[in-house]
Amino acid sequence: MKTQINGTDILELGFPEGKIIGIALKINSKRNGFTRDEMIANFKNVLETPENYIDDKIFSKLAVALIEKSNEKPEDFIALNENPNAYSAYGLDHIEDGARKQMEVAMKLPVTVAGALMPDAHQGYGLPIGGVLATKNAIIPYGVGVDIGCRMALSVYDIPEDFYFENEAKFKRELIANSIFGAGHGFHGQYKSDHAVLENETFNMNPFVKNLKDKAWSQLGSSGGGNHFVEFGIMEFAKDDAVLNIPKGKYVALLTHSGSRGMGATIAGHYTKIAKDECKLPEVAKNLAYLDMNSQLGQEYWFAMNLAGDYASACHEIIHNKMERALGATILAKVENHHNFAWKEIWNGEEVIVHRKGATPAGKGVMGIIPGSMTAPGFLVRGKGEENAINSASHGAGRQMSRTQAIKNITPTEMKSILRDHGVTLIGAGLDEAPMAYKDINQVMEAQQDLVDVVAKFTPKLVRMADDGSRED
Repeated sequence: MKTQINGTDILELGFPEGKIIGIALKINSKRNGFTRDEMIANFKNVLETPENYIDDKIFSKLAVALIEKSNEKPEDFIALNENPNAYSAYGLDHIEDGARKQMEVAMKLPVTVAGALMPDAHQGYGLPIGGVLATKNAIIPYGVGVDIGCRMALSVYDIPEDFYFENEAKFKRELIANSIFGAGHGFHGQYKSDHAVLENETFNMNPFVKNLKDKAWSQLGSSGGGNHFVEFGIMEFAKDDAVLNIPKGKYVALLTHSGSRGMGATIAGHYTKIAKDECKLPEVAKNLAYLDMNSQLGQEYWFAMNLAGDYASACHEIIHNKMERALGATILAKVENHHNFAWKEIWNGEEVIVHRKGATPAGKGVMGIIPGSMTAPGFLVRGKGEENAINSASHGAGRQMSRTQAIKNITPTEMKSILRDHGVTLIGAGLDEAPMAYKDINQVMEAQQDLVDVVAKFTPKLVRMADDGSRED
């Protein structure tokens, strides 16, 4: 039986559009004795090192085409810097080669000033997830990411630990009643929420952004798919925290993770395409296409990105307000931080654009939340302002299995067993979000002791995620 691979599969590996896809599909159509996974692995290897396949009986034509494509230079071609500065990395022994290579390419951009790789890093599109990149007067849509403004939000309640275990059914009922998940899902009619973000003037910036307002209103207060969650857990302060004014003890807390939903994804796709048209980088760097901050397009994206960030924050605010009212609780502390964003910051005395794609801001004294998995602890942290890390830390444990690998290698029985062992009740989620798909959060935290101080530990107890197999949108 022939290996079933289509053009989309080839594109997802990172192959350029055009005739090269046809060459790959033609190779795949022949009976070469490879399984689907073996053929995918071969294609990936040819893409990464085509020079090793120039004389290969099966893949030589594809290798030559890739080399020729990489040497194409349009008139407005932008050359990479072949002598880039080094980047800082934390927990490098546990970071996959793909993420390292992507970071190396990002450092070669002519606009790059500095870079850092967080210990939860893994391969993404353009900048690796867990990558931090400071640029001079340039903004990279894929350096921000597809889910613009994706963030963590935490409410610590004046509810003692014992109350949760005595009233778990109530917490479960309120969690289901006050959260909604899944790609495309939203609210209608009387169930829609209102928020000042909908009156933001940026919605009137241009027709493209204006047309996103209705969808944004519908999805306001929802959580999307993929690794987004709303969960109750126990927050343990091992000692008094004077800054937050919280005494030592264990408290019930609400932790949420989601971003700017369909609006942010649409903005990311639109301006990434524009950036690629405007910024002709070599094939290896095409997903790092950037916009000049002095240009109209650069300013458009900047304002749209900030709108998406404000919108993501509003979604969390609505969820937390609903839960606060439902529980009748007093909030002792609220902490929120976003990743998948870009900030104007001062670096070595000059203003730069700091992209944190899956990285937590960790300036001196800045609060952040770094989750583990649905069974592993998360941590409330305070940044140390480490300049080598560009004032950043990880945004979680990071994946050690792709979604496809997790679905293939983890059984429902294994997932139920680990949830039971940790006393976690799960509503929704698929095998792609199983705890085993993630790195060891304790190992990740060990690798970034120079970046953050741990203030408190969060242990998940009741977790809700999308159950329709959708990814973040």
